[in-house]
Amino acid sequence: MSNSIRNVEAKKLSLDGDLDLECGQTLSNIDIVYETYGDLNSEASNAILICHALSGNHHAAGTYDDEDRPGWWDSLIGPGKAIDTEKFFVVCPNNIGGCHGSTGPSSINKETNETYGPDFPIITVQDWVKCQSMISDSLGIKIWHAVVGGSLGGMQALEWSRLFPKRIKKAGIVAAAPKLSAQNIAFNEVARQAIINDPDFESGRYLEKNKSPKKGLGLARMIGHITYLSEEAMRSKFGRELKEDKLNFGFDAEFEIESYLRYQGDVFSESFDANTYLLMTKILDYFDPAEKFNGNLSMAFQEIEAQVMVISFSTDWRFSPDRSKEIVNALIEAKKNVSYLEIESPHGHDSFLFADKDYVNGLSSFLEN
Repeated sequence: MSNSIRNVEAKKLSLDGDLDLECGQTLSNIDIVYETYGDLNSEASNAILICHALSGNHHAAGTYDDEDRPGWWDSLIGPGKAIDTEKFFVVCPNNIGGCHGSTGPSSINKETNETYGPDFPIITVQDWVKCQSMISDSLGIKIWHAVVGGSLGGMQALEWSRLFPKRIKKAGIVAAAPKLSAQNIAFNEVARQAIINDPDFESGRYLEKNKSPKKGLGLARMIGHITYLSEEAMRSKFGRELKEDKLNFGFDAEFEIESYLRYQGDVFSESFDANTYLLMTKILDYFDPAEKFNGNLSMAFQEIEAQVMVISFSTDWRFSPDRSKEIVNALIEAKKNVSYLEIESPHGHDSFLFADKDYVNGLSSFLEN
């Protein structure tokens, strides 16, 4: 953390105009919380947009002046890092639908003066990208040098290259997929059911009753966390280690992995909004750029002009290298400028958060060349 950015400040942007959503509804009076790192040059040509994943937010790098906990991608963003803030002006927003200050289910609807709750509309990756283009306009950035993201963030980077081909030079698509598999949708549905069936969910109106479905949300996080880790990572970190030296023949957490998952679920349920979690999993489920092209991914990529880099990780079984290769092969078929890097890593889907040497070198070279 020695080269982390210090005294980072979150900012809030109120967007003018309406955002017409893919579901047919409209959002107005949108607030976006975001952070920036580095300096925008006089030509506004060195800006990089960072897109967060399901449980991410605007705090991607650095530390606040009152705490030492760095942002979720601090290993890759900062002075001299893969996304070098001495060279680039980096912007990371908390997307709409989030729960960290941007307009979302836990926000007050300015038209009704009541919390949105379950009435917040279902949104898509396309809606996010359109909203991010409004952020670009407000910040005076006509063309992004690059849009980069991991997992659900990588899907946003891919969608940017499709929807706004003239406004993006490079797209960094990390640990992503062209659409979710049936298995991934199944995991998301189990997580949603855990939340919805919590007695404190109250049909999504728990905030009105000063409640929170923490048990269901904690279970959802435990399910998700299992999919982010590889079997190798679990074995290396936890094995079959017991919290005590003996079996207790009961149902409390006895193995270290059980204790770890329960802790992760408890912490997450205190800081995240359940309606936002439901929304984010649906955004993942719905992403499929080829759907409007009769399933032809190559046709979906015809308008892309950006240079694209796709990065995958060997032990990522949630979005495996084969899924990344689907994107690469479709871009090649569409005769687009694409490079591919597969990293050997033991960390599973979470590998995109770690500063592996080959990963750092590959991403930094892509951004700077």
